[in-house]
Amino acid sequence: MKFYIKTPKHLKQAYSKELGHYRYYLSKKQYSDAWYHLERSHIIGQSYPIKHTCSHWLMLKFGLMQKDNKEVFGLIIRLVDGGWKSFINHVPLGNTGGANVPPLKAMPIPIDIKNLFK
Repeated sequence: MKFYIKTPKHLKQAYSKELGHYRYYLSKKQYSDAWYHLERSHIIGQSYPIKHTCSHWLMLKFGLMQKDNKEVFGLIIRLVDGGWKSFINHVPLGNTGGANVPPLKAMPIPIDIKNLFK
């Protein structure tokens, strides 16, 4: 069994770029655009425990800020369950990570992100 601990440099850079976009749109109060970039950060980082957990943590904070109880509850569950599955890369690829999608559902990966994984 392979453990996924260290994020490859190119994925780390792409992940950080998405979080930069998230922070930018959050500061502009463009919440749907901010959320979109959080979802993308989740897709990029979901196979790596620290990045995966960080994406869910930011999503939880976002849900609290938006007073979205469904999102908050869903993210608490994902925070408890998601990080350890990353260690063994047992994650549904492409899943955007929010409570609006089933936690075990694989989803199509955007082409630009898919190219990062090659």
